Amino acid sequence: MSNENSINKWDYYEIKLHGSSEGNPFTDVQLSAEFTCKNRTIKTEGFYDGDGIYIIRFMPDIEGLWQYETESNLPELSGINGNFICKEPLNDVHGVVRVNNTYHFAYDDGTPFIPLGTTAYAWVHQDKELIENTIDTLTRNAFNKIRMCVFPKHYDFNHNEPLMFAYERNSDGIFDHYRFNVYFFRYLDGLIAKLRELSIETDIILFHPYDRWGFSSMASDADDLYLRYIIARLSPFRNIWWSLANEYDIMPTKKMEDWDRFCKILFEYDPYNHLRSIHNCHPQNRYDHNKEWITHACFQYQEDDLTAIGKWREQYNKPIVIDECGYEGNIDHGWGNLPPQELVYKSWQFIMYGAHACAHGETYYNDEEILWWSKGGILKGESPARLAFLRKVLEEIPYQLNPSKKWSSWDFKGISNEDESFIIIYFGRKQPSFRRLTIPDGQKYQAEIIDTWNMTREPIDQIFQGRCRISLPTRQWIAIILRKVD
Repeated sequence: MSNENSINKWDYYEIKLHGSSEGNPFTDVQLSAEFTCKNRTIKTEGFYDGDGIYIIRFMPDIEGLWQYETESNLPELSGINGNFICKEPLNDVHGVVRVNNTYHFAYDDGTPFIPLGTTAYAWVHQDKELIENTIDTLTRNAFNKIRMCVFPKHYDFNHNEPLMFAYERNSDGIFDHYRFNVYFFRYLDGLIAKLRELSIETDIILFHPYDRWGFSSMASDADDLYLRYIIARLSPFRNIWWSLANEYDIMPTKKMEDWDRFCKILFEYDPYNHLRSIHNCHPQNRYDHNKEWITHACFQYQEDDLTAIGKWREQYNKPIVIDECGYEGNIDHGWGNLPPQELVYKSWQFIMYGAHACAHGETYYNDEEILWWSKGGILKGESPARLAFLRKVLEEIPYQLNPSKKWSSWDFKGISNEDESFIIIYFGRKQPSFRRLTIPDGQKYQAEIIDTWNMTREPIDQIFQGRCRISLPTRQWIAIILRKVD
């Protein structure tokens, strides 16, 4: 059992117990605990960690004295009770990210969360040096969310054999889908903990089709066991998001009822209600994001027509996340050779249409076939710095902004807060030398010119009102910020 008697809010408390290792503890032993503080009670499941060790992890979300008692079909693990103190959170710890104001995100304490996401599908399956390079790269960049797989990936530029797998092998070398490799999961724990230290949300991809090992075609009870195990093990990390699949619609071994069942398992057994989504391959094969267990609508979308985003907002009434729109790079796949300017442009456009820009990835070819989008490593592209600039601009705004018909035209889009005291207009690929705007009667605005590519900000020493003309630098990728003044 843990010797700790106090823990900070939104960290996790761990109970370590010793019991029998006979049979198959992963399937034979049921273990849970109820945690109670004041009028709040949370039940969470435990998991087997090998060598006769059973663990229950718990993330407290209110301060005060928590008491717990275990329950198990193994007598030596049942009826164990104890308590601990939950203290105030550490500095810069804000809790779990939630949906906020319908289309946006915020932490538990109300701090807004502006997601800037990247993708490195199989980085946890690389060698130690490459993993360290990935962590160092994330430390030096502004990404606060990463999409990553539990299972290894078999696809172009990613044919290496992982050092560890999620399952043990039988004597014949075949994976036993009912016995987990605890050494792999301990390693995964450590990497997610490191991302937590960096304030990076971990968008865990639970299933995917790019597989030569059989993990995409396990039996249904093995799938369910896997989900229950990973929920018990990882849900106490505050920086977890659940993505049921990458490209669920090209997994022929899974049917819609399977995906619904998986969603329900997450919904029922994750006591912390982490964000949940599912990712499509083909635009026409979108999952029904109206289902209650989906918290935000997640899309792969590489089309130029972004009017669909507005339709999705109305249809689903949830945050819209575009997590794949093509990647900056130069490989032969059409989705993997976007110029950096195009990826930055798309990211700004997503914001202007009311979605979240989480679609970074990098696919520059090299002889070692170490591409960030799959293996991580070191970023070489020009978009990350510009995306960091985008995040900085948005985080400095004291409001949540939504698409504005009033401040949009056929050739540009605008977003604003509810009382229009703050407005952003983005011209994208256009390069006007000036723009005429009509400010409503009695209102006055200050303006700032934002060069989204060169990452410069130029305040204009002038008050704009009525029918006015704003001079612009005759360059692409320009935005205007308007701030209302008294």
